[in-house]
Amino acid sequence: MSAFEHTPVLLEEVLEQLDPTAGGVYADVTLGGGGHAKAILEHSSPDGRLIGTDRDSSALEAAGVALCGFGERATLRKARISELVAVLASLQIDKLDGVLADLGVSAVHLDRAERGFSFAKDGPIDMRMDPTEGETALELIGRSDAEELANLIYRYGEEHRSRKIARSLRRAYEEGELETTGDLRHAVHRAVGGRRGRIDPATKTFQALRIAVNDELGELQALLEQAPHLLRLGGVVAVISFHSLEDRMVKHAFRDSEQLSPLTKRPIVASERERNDNPRSRSAKLRAARRVEVAA
Repeated sequence: MSAFEHTPVLLEEVLEQLDPTAGGVYADVTLGGGGHAKAILEHSSPDGRLIGTDRDSSALEAAGVALCGFGERATLRKARISELVAVLASLQIDKLDGVLADLGVSAVHLDRAERGFSFAKDGPIDMRMDPTEGETALELIGRSDAEELANLIYRYGEEHRSRKIARSLRRAYEEGELETTGDLRHAVHRAVGGRRGRIDPATKTFQALRIAVNDELGELQALLEQAPHLLRLGGVVAVISFHSLEDRMVKHAFRDSEQLSPLTKRPIVASERERNDNPRSRSAKLRAARRVEVAA
């Protein structure tokens, strides 16, 4: 089993919306371990094609193993979501029949302490999807003042206690007490108290820092702007989001676009069985839209 292998969320629902067929060309811009991509290739047999991108080299390596049996039908590239246009141009692909984005951080990232995404296992305060480029979450904290941090935590984490938390983070950083994800969690608890319910008080702060470090909303916005131009008529864009900021962006983009027609009025969520089998699916929301002709 690949170290990156994990269960793809809402798999049957994604296939229902994308409806992969023979001869189609599809893109999975958050390839991960290749679970969704493999299913798309299977359902578009014998000659459907899949372009898979991810910014994490370890994900690409694992997906390459998972998809090796499909030969030239699967083309994998290291790239951000926002670089999809350039990737397709390099492959001389003009239009897609479908594009999928499964947003957020994978269970594999959360389980790897050295990636710094989670306080469940102590590790460096990193949080980069691509650990070879960009600034870490600790570097972001170090270069931001308390007001900048508070605004970031409020905007991306929807955390109403952001000012107290930001001051505590800056204090911990300046006093040399911010080295690991455990330290980061402790600094949040020091500001707002420890865990009392099901959700740890540090969760929203971790989310906010991760989103900022990886420019996740900017990457999503790029996809939503590019999708109508990349899809052929009848092509489908499907997005799985995991928090309200993402879902709201997708909902508004699909609703307001003249070139996209939403396929569902409400987001599709996981069945009770899937939620029980795969806890990651509990917060997943799938929205899809079809490329349509613009009225004259």
